Amino acid sequence: MAHPATRHSTDQIYSVLRSDVISGALKPREAMSEARMALRFGVSRTPVREAFKRLVDEGFLVAVPQVGTFVAPIDLAAVRDSQFIRETLECRTVVLAAQRIGDADCRRLAAQVEEQAEAVRRGELSEIFRLDEVFHAEISRIAGHRAVWSMIEGVKAQMDRVRCLSLETPSWSEVILNEHRIIAACVMKHDAKGAEAAMRAHLRTVFATIDTIAKDHADAFDDSRLNPETT
Repeated sequence: MAHPATRHSTDQIYSVLRSDVISGALKPREAMSEARMALRFGVSRTPVREAFKRLVDEGFLVAVPQVGTFVAPIDLAAVRDSQFIRETLECRTVVLAAQRIGDADCRRLAAQVEEQAEAVRRGELSEIFRLDEVFHAEISRIAGHRAVWSMIEGVKAQMDRVRCLSLETPSWSEVILNEHRIIAACVMKHDAKGAEAAMRAHLRTVFATIDTIAKDHADAFDDSRLNPETT
């Protein structure tokens, strides 16, 4: 059994590296060094090795025997799966939110959209991404199904990597903001049908542009696992 201090360090390292992969701070196919990461986090190589193993198991890193460990390219099959799950769950959730929303919820949802608008004006990409998450979690809360968002968070990591790449285009954050405004307006008007259509269109926005994103970031995508001969 791992020592509690080692377990704590492993959890922290895992969380930071997972976030770095999703945000693009660690680039697809980038070489990962246990020694370098141990120095970065001020720990021995043991918790780093354990964190690497978890990230390999979850598809964020790829370990190539006799070569090394690398950041995995974006798994398009996983992106397609997460898109299907999100659309199935969130389109139902937003209908319930439109049916159940109250006055206090309306004020809170409107305030969140305006907070995102301010982040867009400032060009704060990490904050835009965070507030996007807050918005979707709020829809689930209003619908009376908080756990739905927790379930979605567990399966959408590869899609999040695509979303982070899309936010590198300045106009993209404006597109997402406008789609959130439409969804929020429908929900606040108790327009369940309109809310469902708006949510479906919103969730398909990133998916519909994967080909373009993949062309601009060719090395980031792969339908298969990393080929060691091309690393």
